[in-house]
Amino acid sequence: MTAVGASDPEVVLFDMDGVILDGWGTDSVVHARAVDDVLADRGLSADVDMRSTLARDAYDDDFRAACETLGVDPPAFFRAREDRSATRSIERLAAGARRLCPDVDALDDLADRAQIGLVSNNYDPTVEFVVDHFGLDAFAFARGRDLGPDGFRRRKPDPHYLDEALDALDASGGLYVGDRATDVIAAERAGLDAVFVRREHNSALDLDVEPAAEIDSLHDLSPLIGEP
Repeated sequence: MTAVGASDPEVVLFDMDGVILDGWGTDSVVHARAVDDVLADRGLSADVDMRSTLARDAYDDDFRAACETLGVDPPAFFRAREDRSATRSIERLAAGARRLCPDVDALDDLADRAQIGLVSNNYDPTVEFVVDHFGLDAFAFARGRDLGPDGFRRRKPDPHYLDEALDALDASGGLYVGDRATDVIAAERAGLDAVFVRREHNSALDLDVEPAAEIDSLHDLSPLIGEP
């Protein structure tokens, strides 16, 4: 396996869910219960269909229409629901609901050879908790998306947070390791080489975009970044 791009990438950035933390992402029950929290806080009730709409990830026309039916401000309700989702996801992580991927032990060696960072579509408070809770000290930068509609709009494949990482690390290129097509697209838009990692949850995924490299383990990254 030959190195991707430059022999010594300025940075190696990682997605979190499915790459560092096991599983495809936050369980949908977290968002459903977060909606219950916000409705209860405001003394509101909603039928099953409306609650389902309010619990979806998307800040879209359906979400805004549901909020208008309830008589609440859509951006404020979305922000409140995401805040509750972040709190509940952190509580589940603290209780041991999810674990690190077994090959995360590769990070320490990689950090000796390049700056490494974490950039996720998950909420920034959740990313911060994961780094602290699991002692992921190898990351020189860690960022999740902001809570609320602006954070939703800036999630990958928008390169906004990857660009922020490059600015913070004073870098202009490198690798981004992800497990979804949106990660590959975001990497390309940020001027990074995309590395796609196969896991159990995406083993049969047929990518409609072409990454610079595909790996089965984070230990396979070492040859891609050249000699230290």
